[in-house]
Amino acid sequence: MNPSEKAVKGSLRFRYIKLCIFFSGLSVFAQLYLFQPMLPMVAEYFKTTAGDSSLLVSSSTIGMAAGLLFFAFKADSYSRKNLMVFSLISSALLTIFSAWIPSLSLLIAAGVFKGFVVSGVSAVALAYLTEEVHASVVGFAISMYLSGNTIGGMSGRILATILAGEFGWRNAVLLIGIESLLLGLIFWKFFPKSKFFNPQKMDYSLKIKQMKRFLTDPYMLRLYGIAALLMGAFVSIYNYLSFRLEGKPFFLNHFVIAFIFLMYIFGVFGTMITSRLSKRLKTSAILKISILFMMAGALLLLSENIYVVIFGLGVFTLAFFAAHTMASQMTALRAQQGKSSATSIYWLFYYFGSSILGSGTGYLLHSFSWEVFIGILTFAIAVSLVLASGTNKSII
Repeated sequence: MNPSEKAVKGSLRFRYIKLCIFFSGLSVFAQLYLFQPMLPMVAEYFKTTAGDSSLLVSSSTIGMAAGLLFFAFKADSYSRKNLMVFSLISSALLTIFSAWIPSLSLLIAAGVFKGFVVSGVSAVALAYLTEEVHASVVGFAISMYLSGNTIGGMSGRILATILAGEFGWRNAVLLIGIESLLLGLIFWKFFPKSKFFNPQKMDYSLKIKQMKRFLTDPYMLRLYGIAALLMGAFVSIYNYLSFRLEGKPFFLNHFVIAFIFLMYIFGVFGTMITSRLSKRLKTSAILKISILFMMAGALLLLSENIYVVIFGLGVFTLAFFAAHTMASQMTALRAQQGKSSATSIYWLFYYFGSSILGSGTGYLLHSFSWEVFIGILTFAIAVSLVLASGTNKSII
């Protein structure tokens, strides 16, 4: 196949790829964190704690981590488009089905399956874009996918909060499931099939050797630890801030709380800032500065002034996305060979951190106080700063 046949800007094929890859990001991340803004309602409905209800978020991210590990070995055995279509349609059906699941434990189990199947999109989307899109516009295509991820995560949370407040959380789940199914069907209809990829068998022994090498590299282990701790802290804040804002001294209603998730816009700025700073500063310096700002943002959330809290959340969100961008970039740069293995492990730690800290801190909040909760997260961020300090001696 002639490389000149790759999708170029202005072509119909590129327009379909750009639109559909954006829709896939919208669907995946709207579903993955669907329950996050509704945790107080779910906890009240099932008469359970914040920690127990947060398992609805953690179950999806645990499934996502398991799926990414599975697809690290199997993704190249399947058609790119077929795998993504299967992931989008099956996850949407699971979300719709979740609207009628009667118990919390079964909802959690459904979340694990949903996270597993939806990981098929994340496992191959970037590979598809680099294979099918011309080098001159591949960066733009990838930015469309990442924008879909961010906007999907943000809009899904806002929509879920508003719908749940007006129609109940089960109807909110149903409506977002139907929306995701429609996006999946559009993707199925219009997303172009691969021209430059043929399914092939994976060399499992090579893959295992690559993963073993990265898991015994102290530098990579530091980056993986940073991914787990920072993502865990980030998800914890967004899991439980609604509980705090609904209670004293704020007493905000669900409609106002919904727009707190607009802070995700600062995540886009965080990514943009790192690309500019990387021309002037070393990546390890940008990573450490980002972590310091993330810690400062977390401490501002102790305030009882709503404007200080909103400002703190903005700083915290911007700094998290900046740190995550740098850590993932450093992981890819370090891996001279086996980049897919290195990044697969990074995402594995990333989502396990989200799952373990994201739920564990909920039990701490229930047992102690918001101040203790923030203290534990600040400690986790401080540990990640110590880990980041060990990346100074790298050639990166």
